[in-house]
Amino acid sequence: MPDLINNHRSIRRYSSEPISDALLQEILHASTRASTTGNMQVYSIIVTTDPSQKEKLWEVHFRQNMVKDAPMVLTFCADFNRFNTWCRLRKADPGYDNFLSFMTGAIDALLAAQNCALAAEEYKLGICYLGTTLYNAEKIIEILDLPHGVIPVTTLVMGYPDEQPGLTDRLPVEAVVHHEKYRNYSTADIDRLYSEKESSALTAKLLEENKLETLAQIFTEKRYTRKDNVAFSKKLLEVLEKQGFMKNK
Repeated sequence: MPDLINNHRSIRRYSSEPISDALLQEILHASTRASTTGNMQVYSIIVTTDPSQKEKLWEVHFRQNMVKDAPMVLTFCADFNRFNTWCRLRKADPGYDNFLSFMTGAIDALLAAQNCALAAEEYKLGICYLGTTLYNAEKIIEILDLPHGVIPVTTLVMGYPDEQPGLTDRLPVEAVVHHEKYRNYSTADIDRLYSEKESSALTAKLLEENKLETLAQIFTEKRYTRKDNVAFSKKLLEVLEKQGFMKNK
């Protein structure tokens, strides 16, 4: 398993070979074995293979072609609808219409998604996470007919790879691990921890293409801008309210 994890790469080009129903069931079963809060399993997985549905999802995922090209798209949702229904049918009063409950469901969904990714790669499939799910959550809710109490939190495309990209860089372990207490970063620490990433050929190429001075500016001015973060945050808060996760008083 360590080799499998260490060799993970995001796949964006897929062959047309279908995923068998038996293999899909193995992968989905592995997903359901993920740890969850209180063993409540407050998540759901929407499996999309129909080309017309994938076309709709392609639109809301910023027209990333892997959404259409991969044989399968899996949307992982925080889902208290099922659990709340069970509670009411069993004479219990659910109190899961608040922000903490959304976070609980989101964590459950993400843990299931990572199990899914690991299982898929074990069976020689490729996957890619789509970070666009929360940006257009309201539209995905409409496309997938998600009821009150259900919010999409992440998406995986999955299929047999038609490419073998190189491994993406990662910060050294010491950049993200703290022992006993959080130790804040000095300027020297930041310079050391980011030096390899900042000096890579890919970074040089990105800086030239974008006519910017630093890699950090690629993130703040091109990829994840303040303007976009505020706009998408506002939309997400509206979705949380609409789907029943903002009764916090």
